[in-house]
Amino acid sequence: MASSHSSSPVPQSNSSDAFFKKEVDATKHFRPVQSLPDVCPKEPTGNPNDLHDSPSLVVDQQRWTIYHSKVNLPAALNDPRLAKRESDFFTKTWGMDFVDTEVTPSFYLPQITKEDFALYQQEITPREKVHERCKNICTPKDTFDRTLLHTHDKSRTDLEQVPKIFMKPDFALEDSLTFNAVLPWSHFSTAGGKGNRDAASSKLLQEKLSHYLDIVEVNIAHQISLRSEAFFHAMTSQHELQDYLRKTSQAVKLLREKISKIDKVMCEGSLRVLRLSLTRNNCIKVYNKLKLMATVHQTQPTVQLLLSTSEYVGALDLIATTQEVLQQELQGIHSFRHLGSQLCELEKLIDKMMIAEFSTYARNDLNRPLEDDCQILEEERLVSLVFGLLKQRKLNFYEIYGDEMINTAKNIIKQCVVNTVSQIEEIDTEVVVKLADQMRMMNFPQWFDLLKNIFSKFTIFLKRVKATLNTIRSVVFLVLDKNQKTRESRDLEDTLQKNSAKESVVDSEVAYLTHEGMFISDAFGEADSQRNASPSSEPCSSDSVSEPEGTTDSSSSKEHTSSSATPGVEMMIGEDMKLTDLELVRLANNIQELLYNASDICHDRSVKFLMARAKDGFLEKLNSSEFVTLSRLMEGFILDTEQICGRKSMSLRGALQSQANRFVNRFHEERKTKLSLLLDNERWKQAEVPAEFQDLVDSVSDGRISLPEKKPTATEERKPAEFLIVEGQKYATVGTVLLLIRIILEYCQCVDNIPSITTDMLTRLSDLLKYFNSRSCQLVLGAGALQVVGLKTITTKNLALSSRCLQLIVHYIPIIRAHFEARLQPKQFSMLRHFDHITKDYHDHIAEISAKLVAIMDSLFDKLLSKYEVKAPVPSACFRNICKQMAKMHEAIYDLLPEEQTQMLFLRINASYKLHLKRQLAHLNVVNDGGPLNGLVTSDVAFYTGNLQALKGLNNLDLNMAEIWEQKR
Repeated sequence: MASSHSSSPVPQSNSSDAFFKKEVDATKHFRPVQSLPDVCPKEPTGNPNDLHDSPSLVVDQQRWTIYHSKVNLPAALNDPRLAKRESDFFTKTWGMDFVDTEVTPSFYLPQITKEDFALYQQEITPREKVHERCKNICTPKDTFDRTLLHTHDKSRTDLEQVPKIFMKPDFALEDSLTFNAVLPWSHFSTAGGKGNRDAASSKLLQEKLSHYLDIVEVNIAHQISLRSEAFFHAMTSQHELQDYLRKTSQAVKLLREKISKIDKVMCEGSLRVLRLSLTRNNCIKVYNKLKLMATVHQTQPTVQLLLSTSEYVGALDLIATTQEVLQQELQGIHSFRHLGSQLCELEKLIDKMMIAEFSTYARNDLNRPLEDDCQILEEERLVSLVFGLLKQRKLNFYEIYGDEMINTAKNIIKQCVVNTVSQIEEIDTEVVVKLADQMRMMNFPQWFDLLKNIFSKFTIFLKRVKATLNTIRSVVFLVLDKNQKTRESRDLEDTLQKNSAKESVVDSEVAYLTHEGMFISDAFGEADSQRNASPSSEPCSSDSVSEPEGTTDSSSSKEHTSSSATPGVEMMIGEDMKLTDLELVRLANNIQELLYNASDICHDRSVKFLMARAKDGFLEKLNSSEFVTLSRLMEGFILDTEQICGRKSMSLRGALQSQANRFVNRFHEERKTKLSLLLDNERWKQAEVPAEFQDLVDSVSDGRISLPEKKPTATEERKPAEFLIVEGQKYATVGTVLLLIRIILEYCQCVDNIPSITTDMLTRLSDLLKYFNSRSCQLVLGAGALQVVGLKTITTKNLALSSRCLQLIVHYIPIIRAHFEARLQPKQFSMLRHFDHITKDYHDHIAEISAKLVAIMDSLFDKLLSKYEVKAPVPSACFRNICKQMAKMHEAIYDLLPEEQTQMLFLRINASYKLHLKRQLAHLNVVNDGGPLNGLVTSDVAFYTGNLQALKGLNNLDLNMAEIWEQKR
């Protein structure tokens, strides 16, 4: 049992590798067949290398191995070499070295556990069940005689003396319970021999175990004796078995020789051909790999060469392709371990170079001489730069262009001012150093020409910016279109691959099933396919890396076939453009916004230029024609920028509006002051109408409101007319009204010239008309002219003339309203109500003047008829005086007012006359009875009627004098 662990007779090898080395050698060398050994082998020779040979029927069996060792257990326990027997059980049983000797576990032998036998147990359990089932079915034969049975019973009786614990299949002294059951510790409590009782008990236990051992040995020997006949039979058959093995060995040797010849004749050649074919393919792959490595090795010099010619796109493509080759086909090559990082640094350098190059391009493009041509500067270079920046995701490059636009706009104004100032001799640049001060020394024509030059430069500048930005946007849209097409093609390919996947699988299975098993030919076919595929795939990739110039040339050669605005860009767009549609659309919008910003920049710089000149009130001092000219120039520039950029910029328009408001205020104040001075000096007498005013009125009657151009003085000057003819009607006016009409037309014409001030002009004009109405009412009806001008009295002629002037203004109010209405927005039509209010005020004023004229006669009638007496002579003095006053009234107003108004006025006067006469007749108690008094009154009334109808235009007047009599009840 345990003796094999403690004192094994097998000598240990000094070399730890002896066991494995012997196993390897045994598989490689074949020894000649030897005769079988004797039953009792020789003793060990002491050679440790020969102790580890495993048993074999072919290998020489004369050398002693560990498998020949036989140990007599009683002899090992009763070792005669021991000088004395120790009292201790372990040293007595297993030798002197049991306690002191420690067996080091082998490093080469694994730890064996119960789990290692689990598979064996699973395999053997069904067999054991079958075996037990067969034992139960087949009863054993009674081959032993009674003597043997008796002996067997006796041995069984002896074995029953041995405790059952030793017969258990799982008996193991390593188990603490088993060990305590076999060797109770109570027998060894006196360790060292103290106590005679315990020592005797220990010796008794030892003798008992020795007895158990003898019983077992006797039974073992008995069992061996029972099978001795079979043992000797096996020994006699050993020689015959040895002959069979010798013949078998010779047959095996002959078979191996034949197999070797077959291998040389039939297999080695074919395998050599296959091996050579594979070697050739491998050599081709190695050659292509070396060629690819050589191409990749030339990447950096090629990139430097491309950068020297500003071929940034080609350089980036080359770097991207090289990086892809390094990651896929040349991964792990030690010589290229730093090339990837170097290419990344080179790519960063290219990014900086492209940004710097784009800045230089933007500066050169914007700062070149502003001529009328708006051609793009080096369009191919711009397209290449933009494509490279998009490829590197440098999407904020447009900001660089925006900064250059701001600087260029500043320089344009500065350069224009410098050039203009240098041509003006009156400005001493040595005394006046600042450009702003030099500019303020210009007069209006000089400054206007400078502003016109600046606007023209800005217009060309915006056209140039638009052309450049349109080119950039076209590149962005081409990339966007390419992305969409690529995505659609990929979706289509995926659909086709899914549809054809099943068919390809079926075809491959059919091809495999119909194959006849020619594996060598399969290998040749695979080698040929690899040889045919490798030159067409790998060299192509290497060529594409090594010849970027060719790629660039091919792309540029196809530029003319592209239908886009920027030819050749589609050839540059590859699959490595990793920009989303959202990013591209946002970039295109930002570029379009940059064009709008360019318009805003030009407007802002123009506003600053205007404000610098307007600091000293220069713009406010301009006359109407000058300001209109300036306004037209600015409006034209605003419209041009809107047409170029497609969006309205409000800064310059706001500045123009601000200046226009100041101009309107000054314009209105000047004319209102002028009108006030005219009214204060007006004596309200009919004025002659110069021919130019008649021409002015005639021009309005043609349907347009504008001041006619001054005609050159004729040889014979036209004489002024007495009346102003307006659409066939005569208007007697005063000089103030003639000038007022001209002022009104100036307002209208100013609206035509400066549409932005329409609403302000409408408000100011309505204020002017209201002022004229109120002021004229104060001067005439209110008799203010008596103190202002020094008139002695306000005559009926003054009143009639004032009424006619008001009628003339009222005649033009609808025309003025239509003029403003055509220039107002629909939402501003509510402002036209001012004209309605003015018209009503004027009509009320005219009615008040008419009432004043009637009141004058009414007071006269009241004064004269209150003293009327019905007596001779006829006509009476009262009626003579009334007719005289009526004739004076008619004479005063007939030439001033139209005939219809004169008739209406005298009808109202006649009504007042009849009322006062009727009242006086009633007071005198004169009735229509045909008496003498009635006859006198009738004669006076006939005299009145005859005189009144004898006046011009009143002959058909229906006086209806019967109303003077009281109606009889």
